[in-house]
Amino acid sequence: MDLKVENGRRAAESSSPAVEAEGLRPWWLRFLMPSVGDLVFVLLLLALTCGSLAKGLLGDAGIGWHIRTGELIRSAHSIPRVDVFSSTMQGKPWFAWEWLYDFVVGVVHGWAGLNGVVLLTAVVIALTFALVFRMMRARRADLPVAIGVLLVALAASTIHFLARPHVVSWLLAVIWFGLLERFEAEGNWRRLAWLPAMTLLWVNVHGGFLLGFALLGIYFVSALLSVWTARIGIEKDSARSRAKILAVAGIACAVLTLANPYGYQLHVHIYRYLGDRFLMDHIDEFLSPNFHGLAQKCFAGLVLLALIAAAGARKRITLSHVLVILFAIYTGMYASRNIPTSSILLALIVAPQLSVLLREMSGNHELGEGWRSLLARFDSFSTRMAGLNDGVAGHVWPAIALAGLLWVCAHQGRLGSAQWMNARFDDQRFPVRAVDVLASAQNDGAIFCPDRWGGYLIYRLYPKTLVAVDDRHDLYGAEFLKRYLKIVHGEPGWHLALRDLNAGWVLVAADSPLVSLLGDRPGWKVAYRDDTAVLFRSGGGD
Repeated sequence: MDLKVENGRRAAESSSPAVEAEGLRPWWLRFLMPSVGDLVFVLLLLALTCGSLAKGLLGDAGIGWHIRTGELIRSAHSIPRVDVFSSTMQGKPWFAWEWLYDFVVGVVHGWAGLNGVVLLTAVVIALTFALVFRMMRARRADLPVAIGVLLVALAASTIHFLARPHVVSWLLAVIWFGLLERFEAEGNWRRLAWLPAMTLLWVNVHGGFLLGFALLGIYFVSALLSVWTARIGIEKDSARSRAKILAVAGIACAVLTLANPYGYQLHVHIYRYLGDRFLMDHIDEFLSPNFHGLAQKCFAGLVLLALIAAAGARKRITLSHVLVILFAIYTGMYASRNIPTSSILLALIVAPQLSVLLREMSGNHELGEGWRSLLARFDSFSTRMAGLNDGVAGHVWPAIALAGLLWVCAHQGRLGSAQWMNARFDDQRFPVRAVDVLASAQNDGAIFCPDRWGGYLIYRLYPKTLVAVDDRHDLYGAEFLKRYLKIVHGEPGWHLALRDLNAGWVLVAADSPLVSLLGDRPGWKVAYRDDTAVLFRSGGGD
């Protein structure tokens, strides 16, 4: 073996976390120095509350009706079962299936307004990716590799960095995956004892609980296939035991999904919603990703890394990991909304596998001397950095950052004379000034607007003014949305469909074809116009 490579490997072997930690002898230094995981949490938290990413969290108007729903739950001490926000669906059955999230954001909004909602979302996202990093490291991913893969997964996930309940699903999915991983490695059924409790929470927070069952199914199928392919009796017995435990856990979790306000009817509703081809083909977030965007390109990069890692570790990679990789790639390609969870799952598998692959390559004599020396030095550097990182004892900085931001939220976003947080809906994306006009006008009936603005209008105007449509597509259904699309696209008969809605106002984007169409229709006049939106008021007749 080459002398330089051998020396590099010996240096790497002698640099354990315990040895490196001795370099930080003062206890207070080990306590105060942040680890990389702490930095991930703190930097993400600050970027999402006070930095460049903060503005995007309120980029989806749906948070508006989530907040108002939570306030209704608080005031009525009951969960809504019929719609109260729209004029077209008023009194019709509505599944507020994310009621627990709505209640929490309603309470937080009552305490600190939109600043509090943004902080809650930022904490969940920051905690999710800090946990992803720690899980990659726990599974022996090299520190630089873990950081690099995490950044790619983080960039891919920004496509859905929004103050909505799906971010809670990200966190629960990471914990769920970690429990399944540890169970598969150890065979200890107690690792799965948390899954039923998590199911009880998840089913009342977000429909993403279906992802948990998909992962359970993957590990169950992997165990069954191991029973058929194992050559040694002990391996067969172990795989058979895992399959039985996973089956019991799956049944227990399935039963607990009925512990929601709507019982089995929620399952029927979700099945009908996700099985409606018209809705799935016309709702943006359910469409396949457009790979011209940065986030989508980062997801494609993760897919490529996953294929490289799987190919390089074909004798070492487990069947469950192969199935998870295939599942993550398929779901991410199928719908844009799945890209964050798919990226997270890929990152958790890719980083450790790439790290092992790089270590193996450093001792591969088929590589040139220069490459082997470079990889050996990289391995040595990674080990030293990991030693310093793992020698850190405390989590002071995350606690300080969180406490400071709680203080800021409690004081209207201010820290002294400085305005640190000022969460608001972007007036370039939402009709802020047009809604100001509506808020001061007399109530002349419901308002028709693009579905993507409906939640914002509910947030600003409920209960004074009702909307004709918003983004609760499962409530409105395919037939209603077909008429809605006829109106917004200005298709033949659009004016008749609009008339049937009995809307006293129409609020549309400034570049919408409805601007010129309504401008030419008798009975409609412009009440307000700016670069974002045009507000029309009905004057009678059509």
